[in-house]
Amino acid sequence: MKAIVYERNGDASVLQLAERPVPEPGPGEVLVRVAVAGVNPTDWKARHNWPLPEGWQIPGQDGAGVIEAVGEGVDQILIGSRVWLWEAAWQRPWGTATEYTVVPVRHTVRLGSASFDLGACLGIPFMTAHRCLTAGEFMPDKLHAGALSDHVVLVQGGAGAVGNAAIQLARWADACVITTVSTPEKAQLAAAAGADFVINYREQDMVEEVRKIAPDGVHTIVEVSAARNAAYDVQILRTGGAVCVYADDGGDQVTLPIRPLMVPNARWQFVLIYTAPKAAKAQAVTDIAAAVAQGAIRVGEEGGLPLHHYSLATTAAAHQAVQDGAVGKVLVSTSEAG
Repeated sequence: MKAIVYERNGDASVLQLAERPVPEPGPGEVLVRVAVAGVNPTDWKARHNWPLPEGWQIPGQDGAGVIEAVGEGVDQILIGSRVWLWEAAWQRPWGTATEYTVVPVRHTVRLGSASFDLGACLGIPFMTAHRCLTAGEFMPDKLHAGALSDHVVLVQGGAGAVGNAAIQLARWADACVITTVSTPEKAQLAAAAGADFVINYREQDMVEEVRKIAPDGVHTIVEVSAARNAAYDVQILRTGGAVCVYADDGGDQVTLPIRPLMVPNARWQFVLIYTAPKAAKAQAVTDIAAAVAQGAIRVGEEGGLPLHHYSLATTAAAHQAVQDGAVGKVLVSTSEAG
């Protein structure tokens, strides 16, 4: 089989197309013929910084494909199932940028009739968004239709992959969704994702506009750039509100005023899905699968998430595109899984 492998940390040039034997699934594992792999920012960051568990690494946390074999203790009925994968390469060498991979069965989720492209877009972005929408003190633990019907959510950076996921999940749960963007083109994408209100922060006063929509403030802020936005976030949180920070775009240090956050009992929650509580991740998988089954998640231009396809041989270019800030979702086509 063909796989993308790297044997040392570094820039995208360390990614090599290699021939490897098709792996055998171990106990509790399944063999998946991967059709499409998703590329996330953590993929290139891991390539630069994370240790290699066995001296080599196939990158890619997310993907979609078909289960072709199962290991000991796994029901044979799963063979032939179309699935999406999550957290495939966390502290494991087997990622999704390959024709075949092995993953623990608990890291596969039935995809039904949804496309492999959609399945490869789920994983880290949607699970991160789910955690951001449920971590606040007054937010529900589970998402479903109506779960956020009395909530106002602000998504900072609504044209990014996590921002798009947060908009789609929040709208599915019936929240009032406000989002910020930096260009008219990104505003169109955020609106396509389902945002009720879109604010161009380069042309409008964000605090003033949010307060017009939500005079009492917002329940949760899904935050991509805390260093830049902290001073604004403080002004638009309602009592008991939460800022959920999932990235360090714009700087890795943030300064917070104590008293203005103490009075409303505000919460700042930092989110990294790999180390999130197991129960929270399990609930995210359940809820995302339900949203997919109900047709509530869309990808492509019509879903506000343009797709950029690369071949397995050009995975290095796909990584570089994500590192350079490609708008939308970068995908790698890995095989012709049925």
